[in-house]
Amino acid sequence: MSFRFAEPDADTLPLHVVESDGVEGFLDAHPEARAWVEAAGFTGAIGDALLIPGTAGTPVAAIAGYGTAATRRRTRFALAAAVARLGRHSYRIASGLPESAAEEEALGWLLSGYAFTRYAGTTPVVAGLVAPEGIDAARIEVLAVSEALTRDLINTPASDMGPADLEAAARELAQTYSASIEVTTGETLEAEFPMIHAVGRASPRAPRLIDLRWGEAGPTLTLVGKGVCFDTGGLNLKPGSSMGLMKKDMGGAANVLGLARSIMALGLPLRLRVLIPAVENSVSGNAFRPQDILTSRKGLTVEINNTDAEGRLVLADALALADEETPDLIISMATLTGAARVAVGPDLAPFYCDDDGMAAALQAAGSAQADPLWRLPFWDPYEAKIEPGIADLDNAPAGGMAGSITAALFLRRFVTDTPNYVHFDIYGWNPSPAPARTKGGAAQGPRAILAALPGALGL
Repeated sequence: MSFRFAEPDADTLPLHVVESDGVEGFLDAHPEARAWVEAAGFTGAIGDALLIPGTAGTPVAAIAGYGTAATRRRTRFALAAAVARLGRHSYRIASGLPESAAEEEALGWLLSGYAFTRYAGTTPVVAGLVAPEGIDAARIEVLAVSEALTRDLINTPASDMGPADLEAAARELAQTYSASIEVTTGETLEAEFPMIHAVGRASPRAPRLIDLRWGEAGPTLTLVGKGVCFDTGGLNLKPGSSMGLMKKDMGGAANVLGLARSIMALGLPLRLRVLIPAVENSVSGNAFRPQDILTSRKGLTVEINNTDAEGRLVLADALALADEETPDLIISMATLTGAARVAVGPDLAPFYCDDDGMAAALQAAGSAQADPLWRLPFWDPYEAKIEPGIADLDNAPAGGMAGSITAALFLRRFVTDTPNYVHFDIYGWNPSPAPARTKGGAAQGPRAILAALPGALGL
């Protein structure tokens, strides 16, 4: 999978993008194609596509349906829906694609070439696209490769994506972009990051904290990604129906690594730090238990009322470390709560932010980048729900209400000095295929964050 735009040559075909109500206008402008297009029943609906032959019978052009404004509001990467029907030719956009949509549709076209083929299958051969005029082609290629990295990491089963494998992926990224990396394990991890150690100690695959740094000058950004490589639920064992997708519980780590790759590949003028607590939440005789009280790196004590609420524990120690340097911005990403899925479903990435300007910039960037976000509140009146009395904090408040909010409030307790903190409670998975988005691992939030960074950090 190259995720690169095609170079124009003599064999490049013109592609006309045609809306549903523009078919007749297209045929008026191209009367030589009328009989062929009408016989094929082309309607201009999203996903409709047709090669147009010349007098010799070989294709001389193609048309792709673009639906209506109403159907496009319901479909990200609408043009990508037609790619599979355009064969193996290369195309240049000849007409019909709005300039404002060119970047989104170009990215969608490249992402149509993604497939997870590590264990079976072949890489799809999709139609090539010459970069539309006016877009930053190099940037879009970077975004496509970065998203493919995120998808690959999430799609890889836990048998081949444990803490050490996640570390290897981070090391490969660091080597590619001349970043430094340190990994904390063993007795040092137990002493300095006690909650990361407690969650991961029951697994034979040792827990660790991955710490990557890149950049020598500029504002400081720290990304923290939940790297729970598989989550059994611990002693509060998940039922089988809930455990089936837990290979994706390191989706936060996968998303921050994809975002970090984009930042480094594009050479943004900032100092980047990536922290990933990588663990497997397993069951054994030394697993942490319900009613245990853990002391975090920050010194706050945490009562364990559910061992299946482990993601916030490992993130808390990593956030405490991040906060000690008071970077300009900390962003955490995690497949943290089922409550977030109940609230907004799998398609939206909910986020929490106390800064209204930052929140507005993220939401606007999400819309512009076809990477939709939805702000949820750090709701201060719910703080009491995470205070059990016997310890400073409760990792799983009783009652079952506002679970995503109380988890976010829990994490915020570990960021006390940094001026701006944003938390993403993502799903990291497409439950069904869609244009440019295969079923499986998903990037949620990185493109929006990347677009919002210049304003947020003054780049």
